[in-house]
Amino acid sequence: MSDYKYSVKNTTKIEREKLRNVALSYSTLDAAEPSEDAMKLVEEYVAGNIEIADALETVIEKYRSLGLQNV
Repeated sequence: MSDYKYSVKNTTKIEREKLRNVALSYSTLDAAEPSEDAMKLVEEYVAGNIEIADALETVIEKYRSLGLQNV
């Protein structure tokens, strides 16, 4: 997935910060604010430590393990 448009390899930290800000503004228009755990993962992505796909997978797996697949 290293060729992914939003991968750490293909973005700068400033671009990842802008992506985070846009995504947060869209997600909070008509939904609850992301959890603290989710935000920590997003910040890890912005810092370039993990890929956004890995952050998403971690959040999805957390909810699956809680039995909340339809959330």
